Amino acid sequence: MSELPRLIPELVVSDIERSMTFYGDVLGFAVMYSRPEDGFAYLDREGAQLMIEQPRGRSRSLVAGQLSHPYGRGVNFQIEVADIAPLYERVCALGEPYLVLEDRWYRGDATLLGNRQFVVQDPDGYLLRFFQDLGERPIETTN
Repeated sequence: MSELPRLIPELVVSDIERSMTFYGDVLGFAVMYSRPEDGFAYLDREGAQLMIEQPRGRSRSLVAGQLSHPYGRGVNFQIEVADIAPLYERVCALGEPYLVLEDRWYRGDATLLGNRQFVVQDPDGYLLRFFQDLGERPIETTN
């Protein structure tokens, strides 16, 4: 296995098989490895990596409190993809995404950074913001 990122989120899921189908078939993540006996999978899409786990046995002690749907309140995960259009089409085939496809420009100090993006909610309520980089442009100033 190649060098891993320094931060890899691990998402608690309520049904590992359902989540693996969603992340694999819909979102295009590949399984790097899994431990079905532990309800665990390590996933990758274009270098964006995450782990999903349905708590069993010892792993239940890694949940800090009682979970209720939607999981992950207050957080969304931004994931860069090379080509957002086919992914967006697969998500829309299941229904309306959480936020529809849009082009947004965000200020990054003296530059605007462009994203073509949309947000989808996974089966447990985690928000995933997929984006395609649109590049940079200068901030227009008025005098």
